[in-house]
Amino acid sequence: MQCTNLVQKLLRLQLFDNFIICRRLALSTRNMSLEQAKQVAAYRAVDEYVQNNSIFGVGSGSTVIYAVQRLAERVELEKLHVICIPTSFQAKQLIIKHKLILGELETNPEIDVTIDGADEVDSNLTLIKGGGGCLLQEKIVASCSKKLIVIADYTKDSKKLGDRYKKGIPIEVIPMAYVPIKNKIIAMFGGEIKLRSAVAKAGPVVTDNGNFILDWMFPTQELDWEKVNNAIKMIPGVVETGLFVKMCSKAYFGQPEGTVVESP
Repeated sequence: MQCTNLVQKLLRLQLFDNFIICRRLALSTRNMSLEQAKQVAAYRAVDEYVQNNSIFGVGSGSTVIYAVQRLAERVELEKLHVICIPTSFQAKQLIIKHKLILGELETNPEIDVTIDGADEVDSNLTLIKGGGGCLLQEKIVASCSKKLIVIADYTKDSKKLGDRYKKGIPIEVIPMAYVPIKNKIIAMFGGEIKLRSAVAKAGPVVTDNGNFILDWMFPTQELDWEKVNNAIKMIPGVVETGLFVKMCSKAYFGQPEGTVVESP
């Protein structure tokens, strides 16, 4: 009897160990798939849109790391001359790290193409951006570009905003005005708004521009995003929104098996 109980116990332990191993493998495979998806989307966009003697807007986020990596490879192999305009401190550091030519809008106000990531992309190529807190500079650079090309993994591809991204629309605001801005947006459109808190410091997130970020968990009903964006930007104290409406020319979504889906 004791021997039988021991065998059963050992079997249960073995099954539990197998479960843990399988779970770790599944998580590892998923992470590998996401990174592969980001990489193939980034490489495709850089190969198709970056040309010699061009001005290139460098977006922010984890997918853009692969875009800069690919650009550096092409610059080395093809001897390209490309001036890079950063959208954030992170983007600037990537440009410097890969020994690319660093430019600025003051001397390069017209950009040939900007390649950037997104938190979510709907079927009309309306974007939610700003999960990393760089929405203002990203939108400025995008507005100066002939084309904005979005690169993302398959989890960012949605039919409508809010289908997959649940952290809300970022809104960059002047610190002194964040409470009245919050109240006015809720009064106009409903939903919930939270002041974004920092992770490694006490208090709110402070952007590269010294501002706060509100994250608006908007209601689920259909909204005219162009009208919403314009209305929010008219509130005194709002610096910029993370809604990018009618700005994106094309989106590349990397798939887990290594292919790329284009939209449109």
